[in-house]
Amino acid sequence: MSFQQFLLILRARLWLVLATLAVVVGTTLAVSLILPKQYTAEVALVVDAKSADPLLGGLLPAQMIPGYMATQVDIISSDRVAQRVVSLLKMDQSPVVQEQWREDTDGEGSIKVWLAELLKKKLDVKPSRESNVITIGYEGTDPGFAAGVANTFAQAYIDVSLELKVEPARQYAKWFDGQTNSLRADLEVAQKKLSEYQQERGIINTDERLDVETARLAELSTQLSMAQAQRVDSRSRQTQGGSAESLPEVMQNGLIQSLKSDLSRQEATRMQMAGRLGANHPELARIDAEISSLRDRIATETRRVVSSLGTTNRVNVQRVTEVEAALEAQKQKILDLKAQRDQIAVFQRDVENAQRAYDLVTQRLAQTSLESQTQQTNVVVLSPAVAPLKPSSPKVLLNTALAVFLGMLLGVGAALLLELMDQRVRGEEDLSLLDGVPMLGTIPATGKTGAFRHAAA
Repeated sequence: MSFQQFLLILRARLWLVLATLAVVVGTTLAVSLILPKQYTAEVALVVDAKSADPLLGGLLPAQMIPGYMATQVDIISSDRVAQRVVSLLKMDQSPVVQEQWREDTDGEGSIKVWLAELLKKKLDVKPSRESNVITIGYEGTDPGFAAGVANTFAQAYIDVSLELKVEPARQYAKWFDGQTNSLRADLEVAQKKLSEYQQERGIINTDERLDVETARLAELSTQLSMAQAQRVDSRSRQTQGGSAESLPEVMQNGLIQSLKSDLSRQEATRMQMAGRLGANHPELARIDAEISSLRDRIATETRRVVSSLGTTNRVNVQRVTEVEAALEAQKQKILDLKAQRDQIAVFQRDVENAQRAYDLVTQRLAQTSLESQTQQTNVVVLSPAVAPLKPSSPKVLLNTALAVFLGMLLGVGAALLLELMDQRVRGEEDLSLLDGVPMLGTIPATGKTGAFRHAAA
């Protein structure tokens, strides 16, 4: 179909196009004028998604902001917010509303749920694409009522968002409070075990006592080494062969040396007197008696010194035995102290772990308690809703323009449909489409519609 054929069809079916257009436009105007006027009130809210939490101090990541805003839109459109609006406006207490609810539902279900569903049907929530502003619009026949419902939706959303923030904190605070009592009991049990163990063992400071006992062990080790050396020395002297007079103890004994000096002097005196006096002279007999006495005393003292070596050896052996026993006892004492220190360390770790867990839960309890009591929210009303002066619907001019477009479209479509059902020759192109019908010529149109020509075959 060419454009000329299209124009010819419209010219021939012009009455149908105009009638369709008139019907559509007239119907639209009538409906627009008959329908009650609707007023839309809007309230703008600012949701500060990037603000820092006053308690936690955290910031919402930038990539989570779109999802966060979508979540806020869903919260505003939720049943919980709508039911909160019903409660704030006390709509469920109106006798008229209650009568309508009974007629609509036969008294079944909840009137709050029924009213919330009705309110949600006329609610429009639009988030801004480039900012954190959310617009809440409500449409109604009464401009004042529409503004009131829009503002109430904003207030209900703020209350619900605060509840959603506070309710988990309250639950956590309650849970942490219960855990605090249990952890406090565990801490008291651990401290009691440590205290009882220290009292049973008489332990004041394990580390200091262990240092003292370790020093005592080192001292005993030194004493044992010295005693063993003395024992070896005394045993070697006791078992040493040869004359007793060659022993160092005998040679170093002062009394024996003094007696030997006296003996030497008496022997020298006798030799001098032997040359002058006879063998039976009384002086020689006296000197011989003194010399014999000195030798007996030297022999006695020498035997005493030699016998003292055996006593010293026995004393050294006993000393070594006693020091070894004391050393073993000291070692066992240090081992016991280390075992006690290890056991105390276990009890102390239990106390520290219990204390750490208790402090952590106490800190979280204080934090969640503050969170559960907060009244701050990150939602602020930017511009409250006011009663609109002009209706938002029906839009007569817009509806008329759409009706004209739709009426023209329907009229043209109806004309083309009728033309397909009843095709006629309306120009030279139509004749050329007929098989076996030659076109002999054309006759110019002479009627009132002289702008077109009629083809003749």
